[in-house]
Amino acid sequence: MAGLGGRTVRDLRRESRSAVLQRLYFDGPTSRQALGPATGLSSGSVSNVVAELLADGLVEEAGSVGSDAGRPRRLLRIRPDSGRLIGVDVGETRVRVELLNLDLTELARAERPLGPRGYDVDAVAGHVHEGVAEVLRTAGASPDGLLGVGIGVPGIIEDTGDQGAVVHGQTIGWDAVPLEQLLRRTGRLPPHVRYFIDNGAKTLGQAEMWFGAGRGASNAVVVLFGSGVGACVVTEEAAQGRAVEWGHLTVRVGGRRCRCGALGCLEAYAGAEALVARWREAGGRPSAGAGEERALTELLAAARPVGGRTPDPVAAAVLAETAEYLGAGLSDLINLFQPERVLIGGWAGLRLGGGFLDEVRGHALAQALRFPAGRVRIGLGRLGPDAVTVGAAVLPLAAFFARGGHRPRPAARTVPSPAWRTAPDGRSV
Repeated sequence: MAGLGGRTVRDLRRESRSAVLQRLYFDGPTSRQALGPATGLSSGSVSNVVAELLADGLVEEAGSVGSDAGRPRRLLRIRPDSGRLIGVDVGETRVRVELLNLDLTELARAERPLGPRGYDVDAVAGHVHEGVAEVLRTAGASPDGLLGVGIGVPGIIEDTGDQGAVVHGQTIGWDAVPLEQLLRRTGRLPPHVRYFIDNGAKTLGQAEMWFGAGRGASNAVVVLFGSGVGACVVTEEAAQGRAVEWGHLTVRVGGRRCRCGALGCLEAYAGAEALVARWREAGGRPSAGAGEERALTELLAAARPVGGRTPDPVAAAVLAETAEYLGAGLSDLINLFQPERVLIGGWAGLRLGGGFLDEVRGHALAQALRFPAGRVRIGLGRLGPDAVTVGAAVLPLAAFFARGGHRPRPAARTVPSPAWRTAPDGRSV
């Protein structure tokens, strides 16, 4: 039977369940009486929805609080163990897999180095499958109870409908890779457990907006600063966030060759890979056999030594030039999107830390237009190196909310896509 706007009674009930679940999730333990104003539902609708969620085992009572009338009010919360999620970060040196419960507490993790095969598609798919199997085995969990597997990957993600997510990752040599089909074909998860695949910068942005330094902002840019650089832009017009290939903005015509093949990209100057390469070219000498992460640590130690030692002028100059390029790139984002906040995450950004950020901030604000520069706050992300993995797990969590807390069904491609919206406090949920 059709309801308002052509929606069925089932649609309306699912939306009501979704509203209650989201408020319990983001607001914490809440009484039935408080859920009405928070969700816009009548007291009768709240009572019916809560009764269903209690019966389904998704919600539980969590103590009580007093009221003006003297009768204590029972608090409700989502049961953390009522569902499990997997987040995967296909990173620059490794594939990280985490099993989490509904409150995103880590239950198990596994890591697989990319190794000599690097971003070979079959190798990456194998790492994902091995990691998923390991975390389930470690936690003694059944794959049947999974709400989904979220995966953050480099590149542009194309949703082809029934064919699933296709990855266009020019910098890693992926040309229209049908990753979702490949994982489904070669994996051993039950048919109803869906894969959710998105750009790694976007999953980082989702994590920071939901749980980190982006909470409370309706306009933000979250920057992923690792081997390369990328960004997720959240605006009032695109509250779900969108990944932008910011690292391939041209900052110097005819400049250094970027790993995408073009000349003069920001990533050719500001990514950690390029930063270390430029240090070597200028005469820097990282330890023999040092990987990118160790070499960056050594560069930072040389440029900013502790104990009163004299900074290495070559390392200091390379780091200062990198801050200038990154600041110029941020000024473009500030001018284009006028965000309230710019947050820098990713392993390299977090490792370089606050001192480097101060230099970047100075260059960005000096080059941006005065009005947007006067309104923006530039800071570090709060969620650490696991933010991409946590953000990837948010993808199936959002879809779970969109279904009103109903479990995935075997026809995986027919379930609603994640429903992103802006919460009353400005958070994308």
